[in-house]
Amino acid sequence: MKDMDDDATAYEWSDFYPNEWKLDQKLLVHYSRRLQKVEMWPYFDVPHYIFSAIAVRDDLGPSALQFARQHPFSCWLSTMMISFAGTLLANFLLGEAPIEPFRNHFDVLAATAIWYLVFYSPFDIFYRVSTFFPIKLVLSVLKEAQRAYKVSHGVAHACRVYPESYLVQAMVGISKGAGGGIVKTVEQLVRGVWIPHKHEILHPSFTTKACVIAATVFTVERNSNLITAPHDLIYLAVVGFFVYFKLSALVLHVKDPLAPLENIFCSIFMGGIWEAFSRAVETTKEEVNSSQKHKNDDNFLTVSNKQKNGTKKETKKAK
Repeated sequence: MKDMDDDATAYEWSDFYPNEWKLDQKLLVHYSRRLQKVEMWPYFDVPHYIFSAIAVRDDLGPSALQFARQHPFSCWLSTMMISFAGTLLANFLLGEAPIEPFRNHFDVLAATAIWYLVFYSPFDIFYRVSTFFPIKLVLSVLKEAQRAYKVSHGVAHACRVYPESYLVQAMVGISKGAGGGIVKTVEQLVRGVWIPHKHEILHPSFTTKACVIAATVFTVERNSNLITAPHDLIYLAVVGFFVYFKLSALVLHVKDPLAPLENIFCSIFMGGIWEAFSRAVETTKEEVNSSQKHKNDDNFLTVSNKQKNGTKKETKKAK
């Protein structure tokens, strides 16, 4: 029996599935490093600019093309704000020049050309092709890979500037990855729309929540020993995290997979249990009071009936 136990413990879980399913860690690290070394232009920046312009157009609604013809500068400026929102917001938080993203005229010209094609292309062909579902899937994968790159580099940059402030590092990473949603209220104001009760901090989207998770992971990985995996594997896992949930949103229409966990967390740690307990206590008190009131009413009726019967007997005797 001892020999059999020793033989059983010698096996690992990886021995129970085929070799084709096994993942080589060195291979994953290699691909992750290659992915991090790939230049953002044009494979990742172009999809980002496309989705930024599409976001502005979709937010304008059915009157988007009419608005773009009547107010081209406002439409262009709002698109540029969304396109470079991550760097604008991160620089603002770090005390650097917010205008720095516009220093590279090539990026501004590329974003402007894509803005023009989204709003003014003949027969609206560029918008139709970009929103065609198979092409949209491919562009979304590239866009989410760029988002992971921005979060990672935002945390790394803040770590160099504020090495002892973990909160600043996470905030800069979040701003880099989800800046478009955070500055949306200001971007809408440029177009003459003011909706203060619908901003990303009050109603965060899943993209912002995912950036919070990714920035927290990168911050913890850089400043502690809680995560012992190599940075390249963590980076690849974050890219897969972003891509997987984006494809789930497009294909399966999963809007916010974190909502059930948030509800459970709030019910346990944000006073939900005590609120339910207080409601139960109040309900019990109301039931006890109502039952006591019914008893008092019944006692009053019996006493009043006895008094009536007594008066009737007295009147009969008097007669």
